[in-house]
Amino acid sequence: TAVGFGMDPDLQIDIITELDLVNTTLGVTQVSGLHNASKAFLFQDIEREIHAAPHVSEKLIQLFRNKSEFTFLATLQQKASTSGVILSIRELEHSYFELESSGLRDEIRYHYRFNGKSRTEVFPYRLADGQWHKIAVSLSASHLLLHVDCNRIYERIIDPPETNLTPESNLWLGQRNRKHGFFKGVIQDVKVIFIPNGYITQCPNLNRTCPTCSDFLSLVQGIMDLQELLAKMTAKLNYAETRLSQLEDCHCEKTCQVNGLIYRDKDSWVEDDHCRNCTCKSGVVECRRMSCPPLDCPPDALPVHVESQCCKICKAKCLYGGKVLAEGQRVLTKSCRECRNGVLVKVTETCPPLNCSEKDHVLPENQCCSVCRGHNFCAEGHRCGENSECKNWNTKATCECKNGYLSVQGDSAYCE
Repeated sequence: TAVGFGMDPDLQIDIITELDLVNTTLGVTQVSGLHNASKAFLFQDIEREIHAAPHVSEKLIQLFRNKSEFTFLATLQQKASTSGVILSIRELEHSYFELESSGLRDEIRYHYRFNGKSRTEVFPYRLADGQWHKIAVSLSASHLLLHVDCNRIYERIIDPPETNLTPESNLWLGQRNRKHGFFKGVIQDVKVIFIPNGYITQCPNLNRTCPTCSDFLSLVQGIMDLQELLAKMTAKLNYAETRLSQLEDCHCEKTCQVNGLIYRDKDSWVEDDHCRNCTCKSGVVECRRMSCPPLDCPPDALPVHVESQCCKICKAKCLYGGKVLAEGQRVLTKSCRECRNGVLVKVTETCPPLNCSEKDHVLPENQCCSVCRGHNFCAEGHRCGENSECKNWNTKATCECKNGYLSVQGDSAYCE
């Protein structure tokens, strides 16, 4: 639970941080502490109310639930010969956990509950001397340890404290309630942690002489877990050795990464955007234009591009007044008609208004709506291959091969 004396945040509560004392003004002032690694606060001799908000109390109740081991830690400098409560977790008049330092009797008192009744353990010790002290109260079932300044002061067996706090329980820092037990001095590093021998987090160099019962049980469970893990690891190792003997002839291969996808060596795929077949060869991507078979369309059909297909396909043609129209081409008669599946179908689209004079109107080939002279037909998505480029003419757009390329099968949309 504590590795390198680090702490699982789910197993501890930092009281000063949770109470947000920085924003508390009445009776509390931030001052320099024993060290600068955390905030320290002076609790003054006036009436104050330093207690937890409901959500903090709920968090504390959940942490204490069914726990038999916990440690209270604090670093403090108590005004000489004064008495006060360092921390109290209580419901009305009943204390579930309360640590009190009496400078009048030179005692440290631990108040708790057992079977619904109040109990108090008294430890003769002078804590209120105006000096800095580290205090740690550790409980493991009925086993109590008190450390002051990393020295084991007391160890005794007590009635096991109740840890299932009621929903009405609240936490007070530096006082018992609104009117009593006011602590006078500086408090720093107030924490409650829920691991065995939690005082080690305050004094990491402190050697333990004897393990607690919980330590022993944890050790036994840990050995059983290790034995189970060892059996599983042995089985996995035997399997790995068997596989390894079969893989001695394997070699590392270079892969190709394209658009977030990883392809193994010699893998092939189709690059739809450019209509290319690609292959991974020793970490290098090689692509070639898809080879389209020559189309031998019947007399009543023409080769045309179809959406989502790289190669042209044969589609039925239309005839009008001696003019041959391919699939998707239009002719303007009394109305606009489009060639669809070999039949001229009436089109009811409205032509957009033109921002040019009538003498500059141009009717594009195979269209019904005029455009302004100089219109960019290529911008309308005219499709050309990767080695050809779109060129605008007066009434249409065409594909032309780039310099150094020739058209394939007489079609400038495909060049090599």
